[in-house]
Amino acid sequence: MAALISARLVLLGGESLSLRRLLPTYRTAWLHSRVHSSSPIAPQPASPTPLSLDFNSENETRKKDKVNKLKQLGSSSVVSKSNKAKAIGINAVKAAGTIKKQPIIESAPFAAKSFSELGLPHLLIERLEKEGFTVPTEVQSAAIPTILKNHDVIIQSYTGSGKTLAYLLPILSNVGPLRNKTSEGNSDGKKMGIEAVIVAPSRELGMQIVREFEKILGLDNKKAVQQLVGGANRSRQEEALKKNKPAIVVGTPGRIAELSAAGKLHTHGCRFLVLDEVDELLSFNFREDMHRILEHVGRKPGAADPRGQNSAIPRRAERQTIMVSATVPFSVVRAARSWGRDPYLVQANKVALLETVSPSNPVNLSGSSSPSSNSNSTTLTQATVESLPPALKHYYCVTRLQHKVDTLRRCIHALDAKFVIVFMNHIKQLKDVVFKLEARGIKAAELHGDLGKLARSTTLKKFKSGGEVRVLVTNELSARGLDVAECDLVVNLDLPTDSIHYAHRAGRTGRLGRTGTVLSICEEPEVFVMKKLQKQLGIPIVCCEFTEGKLLVIEEEKMLNTVR
Repeated sequence: MAALISARLVLLGGESLSLRRLLPTYRTAWLHSRVHSSSPIAPQPASPTPLSLDFNSENETRKKDKVNKLKQLGSSSVVSKSNKAKAIGINAVKAAGTIKKQPIIESAPFAAKSFSELGLPHLLIERLEKEGFTVPTEVQSAAIPTILKNHDVIIQSYTGSGKTLAYLLPILSNVGPLRNKTSEGNSDGKKMGIEAVIVAPSRELGMQIVREFEKILGLDNKKAVQQLVGGANRSRQEEALKKNKPAIVVGTPGRIAELSAAGKLHTHGCRFLVLDEVDELLSFNFREDMHRILEHVGRKPGAADPRGQNSAIPRRAERQTIMVSATVPFSVVRAARSWGRDPYLVQANKVALLETVSPSNPVNLSGSSSPSSNSNSTTLTQATVESLPPALKHYYCVTRLQHKVDTLRRCIHALDAKFVIVFMNHIKQLKDVVFKLEARGIKAAELHGDLGKLARSTTLKKFKSGGEVRVLVTNELSARGLDVAECDLVVNLDLPTDSIHYAHRAGRTGRLGRTGTVLSICEEPEVFVMKKLQKQLGIPIVCCEFTEGKLLVIEEEKMLNTVR
């Protein structure tokens, strides 16, 4: 009987408990993880996965590092040139029956008036001013000083809030031609090898990040960054790596892992590893590639293993790990604790040690509610709110399946939308929707992964120019990484599968403080999905119809009677 109870407890342990952690060697690390994890977690196979990398390594070293870090935080503030910084508050709270310190950094200049307040080098500030960047966003004001202080971080803020610059600028402060000459590394201008690796889940996001780097670096220094995305010519990428010797590489997991395995990409000496849209990178499709990246980036070859050569525990990385996402589900929290060294959660107006933020706290990092609790399912969490741009209007319209495209057309005309992104769930239906829109006099184009790189690039250029393509019909591919600041309307012609996907789709409009509209076109049996999304996201999603060229808010009962 006792053995049966013990076995059941093992199964209830969830993903944070692999079978090998039941051994005495790993008991301490397991207990450490359970103190800070109260959300229900699904079971996981016994074999090691990327989510468990580094988690158990050098447990004693982590304890010492944590003590030193708390001492440092207690006596100094986050690096900043602003004298307006406040002192760091350290509040004691009870957790798991013990008193724990909960340091929250309040000294970051959350409303900085200029980039010069954030401790960036002069050359970099000049480049920013030349490109029209003068005032940092809130998330940039919080993230930049924290990263410059060499902390591992998770940057969580809504899509379009400036997260790319939030990690790009600290990296350029230490890497490449615009770096601070007093920073670590070689200061005589010689090539240092690859010092930063940025991983993105899609080619579009990877190319967008490269463009941001090139914009700040300028034409003279653009060779300092190299694009390594799948679908492009691999031989040319290898030649560029050999010829240009870039300091920064940006790419997709598959291509980075492929070049690394072939010995063409050497990243052992990297100082920075950035995982953009990290929640997407945790999917099963990227598991093998991410395992290799995490094993090689920032790990010096031949470094001694503190537990001995035969230890199954991987070496602790010497890199600084930065994770970025609009939404932070618990899988990301778990990954950050595994891959990072005492990471901080950075939000627009708050910076705190990740392990001090309880999932049962109002700052709920699960990104969605627990299905086993009705009270939790209606709880508005700060993390979910901050995943959506603030200046959006959300609507849904009920119609029959065969009338969806016509409803889309009437919506575009009623709102006089100039840049429209339409989301669908299946590639096969995209072409049919484009054909129907073209037949109704609306310029449209499809964008999906089956198109070649040139075709996708051409379509995006036509859409962004605002003349040749008015409506871009796409699938989940463009929910992340598609940056069209002028986009004023997002339409869900097929409903998203969950609140996180809704948030990423909605984030294509209302970027950087602009206004935007999100419309979901659904059938009558799908109305309950909209109600569920409204509860999970904590936002009003209003029922509407389009009459005589206008958007009219109506009562739900009237809409359903009209459909019938």
